[in-house]
Amino acid sequence: MRRRRCTPNPLSLPSLLLAGLLALACALSRPALAQNAPVGASERLPYNHPGLIVDLGVGLWAHPLPMDYDGDGAPDLLVSTVDMPHNGVYFFRNLGGAGADTVFAPGERIADGQENVTVSYPTDGAPIVMTPGRVHPDVPRAQFSESIPIPYEPDFYPERKRADQWKCADYDGDGVYDLVIGIGDWTNYGWDNAFDPAGRWTRGPLHGVVYLVRNEGTNAAPRFGRAEVVRAGDGIVDVFGAPSPCFGDFDGDGDLDLICGSFLDRITYHENVGTRTEPVYAAGRLLAYGDEPIRMELQMLQVVAFDWDGDGDLDLIVGEEDGRVAYLEHTGEIVDGMPQFLPPRHFRQQATHVKVGALATPFSVDWDDDDDEDLIVGDTAGFISFVENLDGGDPPMWAAPVRLKADGETIHIQAGYNGSIQGPAEAKWGYTVVNAADLNHDGLTDLVVNSILGKVVWFENVGEPGAPRLAAARPVRVAWEGAAPKPAWNWWDPEPGTLVTQWRTTPCVDDLNGDGLNDLIMLDHEGYLAYYERTRRDGELTLLPGQRVFTDEEGRPLRLNDGEAGRSGRRKLALVDWNGDGKRDLLVNSASADLLLNVSETAGEWRFRAAGTIDGRKLAGHTTAPATVDWNNDGRPDLLVGAEDGFLYYLRRP
Repeated sequence: MRRRRCTPNPLSLPSLLLAGLLALACALSRPALAQNAPVGASERLPYNHPGLIVDLGVGLWAHPLPMDYDGDGAPDLLVSTVDMPHNGVYFFRNLGGAGADTVFAPGERIADGQENVTVSYPTDGAPIVMTPGRVHPDVPRAQFSESIPIPYEPDFYPERKRADQWKCADYDGDGVYDLVIGIGDWTNYGWDNAFDPAGRWTRGPLHGVVYLVRNEGTNAAPRFGRAEVVRAGDGIVDVFGAPSPCFGDFDGDGDLDLICGSFLDRITYHENVGTRTEPVYAAGRLLAYGDEPIRMELQMLQVVAFDWDGDGDLDLIVGEEDGRVAYLEHTGEIVDGMPQFLPPRHFRQQATHVKVGALATPFSVDWDDDDDEDLIVGDTAGFISFVENLDGGDPPMWAAPVRLKADGETIHIQAGYNGSIQGPAEAKWGYTVVNAADLNHDGLTDLVVNSILGKVVWFENVGEPGAPRLAAARPVRVAWEGAAPKPAWNWWDPEPGTLVTQWRTTPCVDDLNGDGLNDLIMLDHEGYLAYYERTRRDGELTLLPGQRVFTDEEGRPLRLNDGEAGRSGRRKLALVDWNGDGKRDLLVNSASADLLLNVSETAGEWRFRAAGTIDGRKLAGHTTAPATVDWNNDGRPDLLVGAEDGFLYYLRRP
């Protein structure tokens, strides 16, 4: 079939709407762009599970763009992510189902990831897609290969911004499209290490401010004036970062209200108490369901107003930090001027590759005692998931991740207001890092966990073989001589006898000295790799204070991170005999995974030599988490790496 070419006027906003309308008539083929990994590099781990349905997801930080991309009359999802290595805009085709029960085909990569990409529907439902300063016409035809500059140069940007969200709306009902720009202002926040001794944040909050730039020209010849801050109540619209402004008639009274997201987990509604042509916005109120504010499961929200179910009211489509996309259905009810939305539910897709949140931290263990290797995986949100190996294959067929519970409650470690050294903007992050081992030598596999808090805890398995059941978290205890040490920048002191170390680092459990007791190996409070020997005292298992017995080839203590505060910790480790010489080597996080070879073991000293990267694929913008598996049962460890996109990457050794 001959393709229709849809070329808009380069400066005309209405032409963009026309392009969106024409796109619905363009029946085009859209081949996915290939993502070729380097030769010998790790490959994304497949589910190998036909028929499995899992949460729809891309990499770190989902930017959803709902639209009828394939022109079949049903809304699809485009989702952009700019992370490493899953960068791209992905097309998820609607396979059917209503509302939150919509099921999508696996994502097809159609373009490079677009930062701060938005979609607006200012009048009749045709999508207008923008990135800062540009419009992308007819995305269903051109994807993101074409863009048009917007004839406006901002002069209001703060010193430090993160979100820069350009949208359009007919703000005052004059038939002309205006610009709306949401800014995440981090200038007052700073970022790191600003708690006082009482745990109060001494810098400012994040600001999420909405600017209006009126079009003083026409749709055919736009001419933009100076930016003005959108006001609400007695002040301005100012949410906690990343406002994702959505203008729409949410209460059905014929004028445009305003809904904003945030960098955290809540959504704010500003009712238009003025008119369609002279808007006046009330102070913000949090969206609620019943008597409780609606809270998204994760943070870093990207909010889009879109009538997903076609019932005439505006629903909310919300991208979250871990790459998933949630649907908040507008019930059609208005209570005390507030539109009523159902709690968020995540869209689902046909399963392709194993994904667990973001910044996945896998550990391989036979969790259910059926003689194959399962996976226990931590993530940024602070959950711990069990991914069951269903067939013992190479690679296996996997079940969907299931979040583990302890004492009947889902494990969910979070920083809260002051648990992260980088401040209250990280309140919903947990950064769980997991090791599974029989810590108390009762024959059952327990979990040992570090997190964003730097408090090392363990979950005792109080079940039975084949039916693990976890007790509530308890601190890992060390027989300190004096007060328990802590990182110098922690505003709080550890409880006596507990282990507090640098955040986001792996606790490795291993019988390092061969005495039959499982020891603990991990970074200490100053970033040195330390050996916490386990012994028996008066019949009780006891961990001794950490010893810095791991060195480089020159005999210098192995300090894996000398950074302070937010730059500390973050090291993910795996202890394994990688080269088969009988000595434990170290795998450490890097662009993928680096190898430190054990070159000598003497009484009280283990020496290591840096042997370079063992995976040719770059997986990290932030960090990775190496682990080992042996799915082909050849007795040699293969590499499994958790990446920041939440996917797992497998490299079988030649």
